[in-house]
Amino acid sequence: MTDPHPRQPGTCPSGMPRPLSGARQYSPLRQYGTSCPAPSTTRRGEAPGTGRTRGPAGPGSSSAPPAPTAPATSATSSATAASAMSAPSAPPGTVDAPTTALGFTGTPGATAAGPPEPRRPGSPPVPPIAPPGERDRGQEPPRQPEDRSTFEARWPAHHGAARLPAEGPGNRRAAFYQQIRDEHGPVAPVLLEGDIPAWLVLGYREVVYVAGTPALFGRDARIWNAWDLVPSGWPLQPIVGQRPSLRSLDGPAHTRRLAAIGDVVGRFESHDLRARVTRGADTLIDAVAGNGRAELMSQYAGPLPAMVNADMWGLPAGDLTALARDLTLLVSGGTGARDARRRVHAMLVRVVRRRRDQPCDDAVSALIAHPAELTDEEIVEDVMATLTVAQAPTADWIGNTLRLMLTDDRFAVDLAGGRLSVGGAMAEVLWADPPIQNLVARWARRDLRLGGRWIRSGDLLIFGLSAANTDPRARPRESGRAAGNNAHLAFGHGEHRCPFPAQMAAETIATTAVEVLLDRLPDLELAVEPAALLWRPSVWVRGLATLPVRFTSL
Repeated sequence: MTDPHPRQPGTCPSGMPRPLSGARQYSPLRQYGTSCPAPSTTRRGEAPGTGRTRGPAGPGSSSAPPAPTAPATSATSSATAASAMSAPSAPPGTVDAPTTALGFTGTPGATAAGPPEPRRPGSPPVPPIAPPGERDRGQEPPRQPEDRSTFEARWPAHHGAARLPAEGPGNRRAAFYQQIRDEHGPVAPVLLEGDIPAWLVLGYREVVYVAGTPALFGRDARIWNAWDLVPSGWPLQPIVGQRPSLRSLDGPAHTRRLAAIGDVVGRFESHDLRARVTRGADTLIDAVAGNGRAELMSQYAGPLPAMVNADMWGLPAGDLTALARDLTLLVSGGTGARDARRRVHAMLVRVVRRRRDQPCDDAVSALIAHPAELTDEEIVEDVMATLTVAQAPTADWIGNTLRLMLTDDRFAVDLAGGRLSVGGAMAEVLWADPPIQNLVARWARRDLRLGGRWIRSGDLLIFGLSAANTDPRARPRESGRAAGNNAHLAFGHGEHRCPFPAQMAAETIATTAVEVLLDRLPDLELAVEPAALLWRPSVWVRGLATLPVRFTSL
């Protein structure tokens, strides 16, 4: 594929800032002694590098959100002391670990990255222990069914199971999650596109447990027991398939590569990143300010993260619309995801090769110079994985927040009255309307029980992040607003949780985008009826197709 925006050898992306003050020790500027042009980051009427604030400090400030954990309750200690219910013996080789204080089965505190040692032949099976108050909702995994040629024989719980719905006109997701939660409990059998079986984990505590127990649940897709059911050209292959990136690794290999990503993203200081976002936001707003109307998803919320990420990672700054579209396809799935992956991969291969020869002050150059000594393939794959979750989810976070502000009178009044900072408003969105709805998460390493369901070794588990955030067991409806409560699962949990520096970067980009838009266009209002807003069709992400607005021309 030909690079539509080539650069002369030895040059750096236009608009790159001067070397960052206080940069981490892995700055390629120190190693190679090169520098990039530095446009002024000073805004009209501002002190240099200050950016903007609106209300109390939000994301990007020193008050960082805590890692999501299950809410502490007074019932925790009593649940530990509760006596376990008896249950039938497990099939040979089946493990059902003791009940934890959170009320589901597993090995408390397990942290090992590899699969456990197999049980010795002839030793008695480990008896399963049902969680207190749970009924057994599923059959035991079949030992060796006589007929494994039919779907019903292999997947008895999935015969007639619900299909995960893509969003369309209206909002049916909440009703769907509530229906299957009522029918199946915190773990439900579902069918993916092509009637491929999986388990949807809807319980908050169950998601936290699975994500935090790599000894029982891993990221290696090669152990999936349903690969033979996957048709050629399956649209979800780019999302589910095994890739040589950090998202498919567990244990020390994952830690090594994730630490490198965290280091290079963390070298961008918050005030510098805010200045980059502000420059990009002003450019996009200037382009529509005289029209009195705009479509915010395609003209603001989508392009802005692409501009900032291209700036941070040293990517070609030409057709950012195409880059944003391809990265959105990668996280959304669908028929165009394979071609999008090839285009982004080819672009990153060229960027990495160029930075090997001519390093600059960008994140790709910093990865090349990092002590982890990543190969070119590792850098390409890990940067692609990072960009995929940095583009569409951030754009949808911006869009979902603006939609809520423009359609919910209570929310708009709160913001206007100063009772919620923009950061607090965006935290509310991560609870109620997170950009990532469902996530291809883990594969079971052994037979076990979770949420009253028998899970077989090799079964695929999908994290229902949106459903888990609204789990009435963990967050009752009467608990009220989410301001100040950052225990949501929007950034994941466990060793595959979004690294803290990347979280802060996403929060800074999204929060600054909303702040600048409110400052520049204070009388912004929706240009259509709220019911006319359509969501992009996707099982995985929650984002608007369009967000038309009107305002006073500048």
